[in-house]
Amino acid sequence: MSGGLREAGSARVDNASFVIRRLATRVCRSLCLVGLATLVFGSLLLAATRAYASVPPLAYVTNSGSNTVSVINTSTNKVVKTVTVGSRPFGVAITPNRSFAYVANDSSNTVSVIKTATNTVVKTVTVGSEPTGVAITPNGSFAYVANFGSSTVTVIKTATNKVVKTVTVGSEPFVVAVTPNGSFAYVANGGSNTVSVIKTSTNTVVKTVTVGSGPYGVAITPNGSFAYVANCGGPNCSGTGTTVSVIKTATNKVVKTVTVGSRPAWLAIAPNGSFAYVDNFGSNTMSVIKTSTNTVVKTVTVGSAPTGVAITPNGSFAYVDHGGSNTVSVINTATNKVVKTVTVGSAPTGVAIT
Repeated sequence: MSGGLREAGSARVDNASFVIRRLATRVCRSLCLVGLATLVFGSLLLAATRAYASVPPLAYVTNSGSNTVSVINTSTNKVVKTVTVGSRPFGVAITPNRSFAYVANDSSNTVSVIKTATNTVVKTVTVGSEPTGVAITPNGSFAYVANFGSSTVTVIKTATNKVVKTVTVGSEPFVVAVTPNGSFAYVANGGSNTVSVIKTSTNTVVKTVTVGSGPYGVAITPNGSFAYVANCGGPNCSGTGTTVSVIKTATNKVVKTVTVGSRPAWLAIAPNGSFAYVDNFGSNTMSVIKTSTNTVVKTVTVGSAPTGVAITPNGSFAYVDHGGSNTVSVINTATNKVVKTVTVGSAPTGVAIT
């Protein structure tokens, strides 16, 4: 009897051991599969990240005279692609993930959406009259388009490329910029000598700031504290302006007026916020403003009729396009000297860098 119990107990132990071993094997296999999947996913993610990082920034230049966008590889300063867009393209902006370029086509009242991976137009969005400037929110969700001819700003939802709102601003808005936190859009109104401040959560104008004559370009410092506005001197940059207004965004008051070259048009801020680069359309120069003192520390001679300007993500180079010579000047920001001139399409106007 006792022997039978021992044998039965031994059998139960053996069965239990077998079950435990089998269970352990299955758990191990599951864990191994999970680990393998994690390893593969991590490797793919790392490879994608490295591939993304290895792609050099591309400069997208709108050519208003040839209805095209020139794509410049900034590592070689060669045009690698020419994309046909709408009629008379002006402003251009890149989504934060570098996947799309939004181009405002002044004469066709549209925005062309370029997929940067293929450099093809994947969507055309109808907006207001004579769109000129465009900016993307930091989260990439919306594009704000300044419509010069209808004195409005069109808001496009980038996920669907549908217009979700039209905001009335001042007369003849030309350029729009969005604060780094995405809370406000600043719009330069060339016909009313003002800047409209749009609260993006409600898409309503919450403030109108009086600046110099004929404001054309506007850019925000990376910390969001100041907006720099180029006063060209008249509507559509037709005057004789020579100043840049500095707006403190916390109060929306002009705290400084900086004298630059003749007919300042577009401007851009360095990624570290130290300098503002201003294209002077009337004097064929670029003024470099030190933002800590709001003084001009350098004036760089560039090509004929400079309009658009953009800075590379690392801050090393400024790209300035010239409507009068169909070229783009590449400026080394460490020396503030032109190191390269790139031929693009006819009458280049705007530029943005991925």
